[in-house]
Amino acid sequence: MVVPPPRTLPKSLHAAASALVLLLALATGPAVALTAEDLSRATLGAPAKSDKQPDPFIAKAQVLLSRRSISPGVIDGVDGENYRKAIAQFRRQNGLGAGEEMDEQTWQALGGEAAGDIATDYTVTEVDAATDFPRRIPRDYARQAAMKRLAYTSPDEMLAERFHMSEALLGALNPKADFGKAGERIRVMSVARTPPDAAVERIDAVKSTGMVIVYGPGEQILASYPATIGSSETPSPTGEYKVQRIARNPTYHYDPDKNFRQGRNRKKLILPPGPNNPVGSVWIALSKPTFGIHGTPEPSQVSKTSSHGCIRLTNWDAEELAGLVKPGVPVRFVE
Repeated sequence: MVVPPPRTLPKSLHAAASALVLLLALATGPAVALTAEDLSRATLGAPAKSDKQPDPFIAKAQVLLSRRSISPGVIDGVDGENYRKAIAQFRRQNGLGAGEEMDEQTWQALGGEAAGDIATDYTVTEVDAATDFPRRIPRDYARQAAMKRLAYTSPDEMLAERFHMSEALLGALNPKADFGKAGERIRVMSVARTPPDAAVERIDAVKSTGMVIVYGPGEQILASYPATIGSSETPSPTGEYKVQRIARNPTYHYDPDKNFRQGRNRKKLILPPGPNNPVGSVWIALSKPTFGIHGTPEPSQVSKTSSHGCIRLTNWDAEELAGLVKPGVPVRFVE
């Protein structure tokens, strides 16, 4: 069960709520616009007007967590499991006790009151506008194998993922924007992360919490990511393995005899690269054959749906991890 953010806090923390301007976005009503000013002024206890629209406080907290490489998964401004996992991880790392509540102490430790605008300007480039977008990605692997590239299907999807956002939040910030038009100026999340300066010594894939924890010297936690780790039909392994190699922009080799059967496909297939490839934009191979850490074509489903035994992250989290690790780093599967 998802517990809503606390709303019974000191009145001083509710004062900024009056400054938030949120226009209701429903299919039967006016378009929603979540402004950059909303995000910059968001404070603990300032709720969205509907659980169907982005909450500026949650969006701001997600960005601040993500900047510390404590990933909340997709930044969508919505209270959910991955957001709660990130809060719990931040609290553990900062000695704030167990729990997944963004209380006043946690908000202050995160720097929420001092943080300024967490949105920034981006101008759609000529390269962005010239990108070739397929209409759709078929689910059938044989049909995917016949494509040249498993690319983004729209400029909205491309830009949202580039800035770690949901398409809904991107649209809420830019209700009238043409994302496929060169020169269009839009507002996006400012999610730049500062890579840790310590070497990775171990990665733990924690099955019980659906988290990947990256450790440096002295058990220092360098990064954490929500993850999908196996399923009941194809469970992840147990024990310790090692990073074997890292492949960026990988092809995907489907072998129904070694892995699983997808639809009616009974032959080996090679699926082309692209962010909508079944393993996303990065493959971190492990010393156990056919197992690895990888990205996904569906970032919103990370830790919410099963995988075929591997460790699935959002593409941007997998890319960050690929930049941190080297072959030989231990990877433990723990309960």
